[in-house]
Amino acid sequence: MSHPLFDLSGRVAMVSGGASGMGRQMALGFAEAGADIVIAEINLRGAEITSAEIESLGRRAIPVECNVSDIEQVRSLYKTIDSEFGHIDIVGNVAGEGHIGAPEDLPVEKLQEVLQNLVVGRFTSCQEAGRRMLEQGKGSIINFGSIGGWNSLGRGHTAYGMAMGAGIQMTRELSTEWSSRGVRVNSILPAQVWNEGLRKRVAAVPELEDTFLGGIPMGRLGNPEEIKGPAIFLASDASSFVTGAILPMDGGNLALNAGGTYPGSPRAYA
Repeated sequence: MSHPLFDLSGRVAMVSGGASGMGRQMALGFAEAGADIVIAEINLRGAEITSAEIESLGRRAIPVECNVSDIEQVRSLYKTIDSEFGHIDIVGNVAGEGHIGAPEDLPVEKLQEVLQNLVVGRFTSCQEAGRRMLEQGKGSIINFGSIGGWNSLGRGHTAYGMAMGAGIQMTRELSTEWSSRGVRVNSILPAQVWNEGLRKRVAAVPELEDTFLGGIPMGRLGNPEEIKGPAIFLASDASSFVTGAILPMDGGNLALNAGGTYPGSPRAYA
């Protein structure tokens, strides 16, 4: 029997990017804990498939086609939530695309696209959710981040790292502004977690996996379903005194000095 502090029954959660990967697992986790789910996705068919899985758990699920970089589509998403449920209790801002390329060659227009996607669109979601949560006096917003927003990944991640760094500071700012009025805002920062895109990158450049493993003291990459625990914790009353937290989900990456190694590391030396 699960602890009642983690029970999300009667709550409505919106998760962007719920068609696949960690967004899908976050949505499923919230539903398993009792919440009804709205899935915002540019991939509507994928959102419909996840919604069907959620409904098989006995929860209500609504897929909504939404490009999170388009602020009018984000605003329309929350109007749909109003009409379908009348309230919003939990938000998981997961969706968003970065760009990889050498900074000296990075088109400023591409940087603007990434910032629009991962910062402006995400702020719009926080703002729309925050207004509703402030009115009801309670709510939890979880912004999906990355260890690449805390320190530099290199390898052409300049635009992505800038955007994720802004997302971390946005979380701090919103938590400071809203916490006394009942709205908590936190971030989860994953390290490398297996998904279809990452598997393709590693298949193309096999030594990349050892590069990743050299920075993860647990000695493995993450799995998408491992987002469920941190997400349910931050969404639920179990974290009622937690706000402004920047929670690494990184197998120890941020704790490891850049020049350090761990037992079994591909970079360890006798």
